[in-house]
Amino acid sequence: MSREKILLIDDEMDIMELIKQYLTKEDFTIETASNAKEGMKAIQCFEPDLIILDVMMPDIDGLELCLEIRKMTNVPILFLSCKAEEMDKVMALSAGGDDYITKPFQPGELIARVKAHLRRNRLLANNSELEGIIQHGGLKLNLDTREVCVNESMVNLSNKEFEILALLIKNPKRIYSMEQLFQMVWKMNSLDGDARTIMVYISNLRKKIEQNPSDPKYIINVRGVGYKFNHGLIGN
Repeated sequence: MSREKILLIDDEMDIMELIKQYLTKEDFTIETASNAKEGMKAIQCFEPDLIILDVMMPDIDGLELCLEIRKMTNVPILFLSCKAEEMDKVMALSAGGDDYITKPFQPGELIARVKAHLRRNRLLANNSELEGIIQHGGLKLNLDTREVCVNESMVNLSNKEFEILALLIKNPKRIYSMEQLFQMVWKMNSLDGDARTIMVYISNLRKKIEQNPSDPKYIINVRGVGYKFNHGLIGN
């Protein structure tokens, strides 16, 4: 199982370093950000499986930041706050948070809650795949209806584009050469020039599903070998 990734967004460096130490000992991969701008950038680059977010941020309020994060990802968000009033908790959960932990907190409780949310997320992902739905990040494929959504918006793919994407996403750790992709999708031996066909299809596919086709996060090119799905997006 790949190491699950946790993003800490907090401007209190001492607390953030302490949490980082606790979670690193539990074999999580940790990334940190000290303000909202760094946090949003880290979400795009690091693609965390869970986010721990401080309510009191120096540039943007944590609740407002949570609303922005929810436009990008549905991973669990755990709020940290010195505010212990019920209304504060209600507002945080209404903004899209999944949990609310008040400072000071016990390390054991934080770790237990982190693991519980990650476990629940894995179960939801597994259940979705059993129903013919595969979802990683903002990309969702319905293998039964052959529908594709990116960030909740429907994307129209050709049959061959869908088959290439489905093959890659169902085998995320495998690297396919262009010849292998052609043979498995077109069901015939690859000939000279067919590699170019795959390149064109991958290019068109990226334009439809990637936010930045020139810097793709879903379909990765392994130089000199071929293509693969970014298995770093998978949290199980």
